[in-house]
Amino acid sequence: MLRYMRWFIVLSLLLILRMIPTGRAGAAASGKLEIFSWWTAGGEAEGLAGMFSAYKRLYPGVEILNATVAGGAGTNAKAVLATRLTGGDPPDSFQVHAGLEVQKYEPARFLEPLDELFKSEGWEKVLPSGLLTLLRYQGRFWSVPVNIHRANVMWYSKKVFAANNLTPPKTFAEFFSVAEALKAKGIVPFVLGDKEGWEAAHVFEAVLIGTLGAEGYRGLWTGKTLWTDARVTQALNTFKRMLTYTNTDHAALVWSEAGQYLIDGKGAMQIMGDWQDGWFQSKKYADYGWAPPPGNAGIFDALSDSFAMPKGAKNRQNALNWLKVSGSKAGQEAFNPKKGSICARTDCNQALFNAYLQSAARDWQKDALVPSPVHGAAVIESWTTKYNNIMALFVTSGDVAKTQAALQAACKDAGVCKQ
Repeated sequence: MLRYMRWFIVLSLLLILRMIPTGRAGAAASGKLEIFSWWTAGGEAEGLAGMFSAYKRLYPGVEILNATVAGGAGTNAKAVLATRLTGGDPPDSFQVHAGLEVQKYEPARFLEPLDELFKSEGWEKVLPSGLLTLLRYQGRFWSVPVNIHRANVMWYSKKVFAANNLTPPKTFAEFFSVAEALKAKGIVPFVLGDKEGWEAAHVFEAVLIGTLGAEGYRGLWTGKTLWTDARVTQALNTFKRMLTYTNTDHAALVWSEAGQYLIDGKGAMQIMGDWQDGWFQSKKYADYGWAPPPGNAGIFDALSDSFAMPKGAKNRQNALNWLKVSGSKAGQEAFNPKKGSICARTDCNQALFNAYLQSAARDWQKDALVPSPVHGAAVIESWTTKYNNIMALFVTSGDVAKTQAALQAACKDAGVCKQ
């Protein structure tokens, strides 16, 4: 009997050990993991912390170094990262927008290709085909997507609109009518914070979409639509007029600080990406609504955050495990509800997301998709930088003709426009 009992105990232990191989491997992992991003604002910081927690549950022995550089859209972080890569001091993994932004980091020289990881993790089966196309550069995968963001959202104060018997404008004509009514009541109609230099270009994306439509807008980034087009002139004039309804301190504020106008009931509308949803949640603010910017109904201005792994990462295995978590269902469900974005994966549990994000997930499936230049999806980084700078200057100059000519010249310099 004793002999049988010993065999039973041995077999039981073997079965238990076979059931927990991942846990043992995770527990054995040690050392450090440096993650580089620009997520410091409310919502995005909480989302990143959620994914860190998902990683720590699997690899509790690894110390995570949160290397963030403040600045929306990576305004400051990209320059710091480029210096570190060329200087031979890369982080273990870093944030990069999916799309042509990866060209900035000379992938063949500085990054590890991730094709085998995509295959082993089965990501090509759970990521949308359009996103997979966006992620491929020179025929290879260089980063792992963690989300999908929508750039073209108009956020508004429900309290302000209800108190003034107004509804969100669907056309630019309605926008100006609503703006006049709000201005007469001493309320800032259109909130803007453009301190970091990318925000005006971001808003102008929505104006371009609302004026040119999906196909015409896409053509701006492929050369099929000229920047000298009369519709671009119209969009610039529209944007110029919109700027007359903004807060006077816009140049001193970043996007989140401008959003405080809505929370305080002093402002009515703001065009910003849906990371603002996460920021509102972090502020415990719920009295906000959302709608497409004028003329943007049925069009989804898309971008995706992802993580890459540089060659020479000091903690390569820990970084590889980070990428696995980033692309996993558990990792994305821990990250996105707090970040204010939807999963890059198609199999996430929608019950975990709030009403706005559930609506964004539905729109992602049915709307016409267009890429964001400001957030690295549509064009190479040098083109993005010129576009941002040109539009930042337009806010102060208001010179439509000069701005339009500069945009066409920048497009030509990027090798996109032939004329």
